[in-house]
Amino acid sequence: MVKKSSASSRRARRISRSAESIFTKPLAKRQKEALNRIAKRQARGDDSGIDYTDIPALTADELAQFRRAPKVLVAARLDRDVYDWLLQYGEGYSTRINSILRAVMYRSTQETS
Repeated sequence: MVKKSSASSRRARRISRSAESIFTKPLAKRQKEALNRIAKRQARGDDSGIDYTDIPALTADELAQFRRAPKVLVAARLDRDVYDWLLQYGEGYSTRINSILRAVMYRSTQETS
């Protein structure tokens, strides 16, 4: 007897997407409607349906760990091709530089540990 394949057990085809394509893809009508409903509810301040009783209050130490370190203004000289590459993704190249450096910093600390 041959086993029938079930539609629910078939493997899904892997889809590869870049972050750029995800953020630049327009929202579907259903997604826009859902976001509009959420925005209206937030604008009304209607959080009455949320039960906060099972969430413990955070201590001052716990809240302090979520604060970002203060930024430092730094002037850096970049090669023109590096600058152009950063700008091709839009404004905010200094934030992008910070993200790149943070990733390199994190990777190097993982390698030394």
